[in-house]
Amino acid sequence: MPVLRSSARTDVGRKRQHNEDAYLVDDRLGLYVVADGMGGHAAGEVASAQAIKSIRSALAEGKAVLEAFSRAPTVESREQAAALMEKAILRACADIYAMGGTDAGKRGMGTTVVALLVAGRKAVVGHVGDSRVYLYRNMRAHQLTEDHTIIQEQLKRGLITKDQVKTAENRNVITRAVGIQPQVAVDTLVTDVLPGDLFLLCTDGLHGYLHDEELPQLLAQERPKLADLLVDLALQRGGKDNITAICVAVEADDNEESTDVEGKTEILRRIPLFQHMTYKELLSILGVGRGRQFTKGQHIIREGEQGDELFVLFRGKVEVLKSGVVIAQLKAGGHFGEMGLVDQAPRSATVIASEDTSAVAIDRESLLKLMRRDSLLSVKLLWSFVQVLSERLRNTNEALTGLKLELDQVRANANQPSLDAIPKKSGPPPFGQ
Repeated sequence: MPVLRSSARTDVGRKRQHNEDAYLVDDRLGLYVVADGMGGHAAGEVASAQAIKSIRSALAEGKAVLEAFSRAPTVESREQAAALMEKAILRACADIYAMGGTDAGKRGMGTTVVALLVAGRKAVVGHVGDSRVYLYRNMRAHQLTEDHTIIQEQLKRGLITKDQVKTAENRNVITRAVGIQPQVAVDTLVTDVLPGDLFLLCTDGLHGYLHDEELPQLLAQERPKLADLLVDLALQRGGKDNITAICVAVEADDNEESTDVEGKTEILRRIPLFQHMTYKELLSILGVGRGRQFTKGQHIIREGEQGDELFVLFRGKVEVLKSGVVIAQLKAGGHFGEMGLVDQAPRSATVIASEDTSAVAIDRESLLKLMRRDSLLSVKLLWSFVQVLSERLRNTNEALTGLKLELDQVRANANQPSLDAIPKKSGPPPFGQ
């Protein structure tokens, strides 16, 4: 199992009188939480501290779910682990709201929350508000959370540009928080944990001073000192808010095997259906997929049978047959069966493994669940489906046009009389014959 090394630091900053941030580092449970409280009369401190307490308690109670997920990270156990994280943050929300109801001075208090729970070779991220989780992997930095702010909504809708975000007046106004209402919508993400990974959890007091283009260089610094280095950087650049950072480094034990998640995400990105996805969205799609192994000669799908799965090849080769005739060969990076995600028509071809093959299968129901949870991902997928179908229709029209021209030519040739068929005039033979 991966070995986790963490470091953390919080600072009141240069402008604030109180630190309303709170954090939790629990290497034994594999739990890391950052909360940025808000509310008058020190209520923000109360809200963030209560969030930490409630989340830890709820996740500790779900230890059996986490152990099952760690042993066998199936689609079902992934869903249960994500649901447990959601339940933990919802408990924190209910607890903070109840506290506000019994103390007028704390009424309306709330907090942002980002939580990272590592279970075996997987991790669950829970998120509400504008605190963030970053993943540094293979010298690339990826933001795994999306800010719940007015400015982010405007950006998604195309009402403003990225350049305008920096100067927008309402860029710090959040649209979701834990504890202000009895319930809140919680975002969750399940991802792989690989040797060499680094997770950064932080409040906006830090990420507000970080630029996307400099993140790979910043996160490549010495890991045991990274939390201190990042907080010091935020202080140097202004420190106008409380600043909190947790850095979680993943090391391999002696028996650890690396998984080529980067290769899988790149293969997914090359598929037209997923070409517009962010790294976080690609991880979400991989998260609902089921790993499948096929031996040489094994049928993967059969012509005429019903099917609702898209298959993406990560290793090996397959043959595609139509009416028993091989019409194509696919290798790693190839995919087939995507139309099963949108309708229940019979399979149009048979696919057989021509050597031992590894693939991931994404079924219709799992993808629909993911689309219901993420509206932007849903729009991207639907738009990509339209593009794929449009291209297929265009190719079909071109093929039919070509066939029609050939048929017209054949008909023209059939109707044109040959020289032998032209009748000859009767009479005496020509002179000299």
